[in-house]
Amino acid sequence: MMSIRALAPLRLTVAVAACSVLALSGLASATAAPTADDQGYVDSTARCASPSEAVVFGSTKTSRVAICVSDGEYEYRGVRLSDGAKLIVPASKTTDGYTAENDEITYWVTEDSLIVSAGTRVIRDETMMDFHTPQQSGVGGSPPEASPTATPTTPLPPPLPAEVGGGDS
Repeated sequence: MMSIRALAPLRLTVAVAACSVLALSGLASATAAPTADDQGYVDSTARCASPSEAVVFGSTKTSRVAICVSDGEYEYRGVRLSDGAKLIVPASKTTDGYTAENDEITYWVTEDSLIVSAGTRVIRDETMMDFHTPQQSGVGGSPPEASPTATPTTPLPPPLPAEVGGGDS
């Protein structure tokens, strides 16, 4: 029969192993790509509503973004996952991605990253963890060239439940 002292290290080993399994399974679900279809991320601001079509969409560790096109005009749809803050503004195509501006802040979306900058100062450079181009899979077509658009005047709706987070529940 084992003494209580001999059982303590065994209990600790079992507890550490159980926590490791739980941590790894939580990590896998935390890094898994959000549910998406050809319009963007389901239940997210980073989704194009019909008649708009998604040109590209992707997610970083802290953000989800979609670039939509409708009637030849591009739109940036982004959400910060920590607090559900969202931004929907006109966008334009560049030689290697898409840009949008809001209050002198530029959002640059490429297949590799989302870069947020103020002038020449980079505020955030987030690596894309999940990136999609629906038109390459036969959906939509070649997006038309961008043309200038007016800034929307309608207020944004509250964050979607799937995008509110950042705190411990």
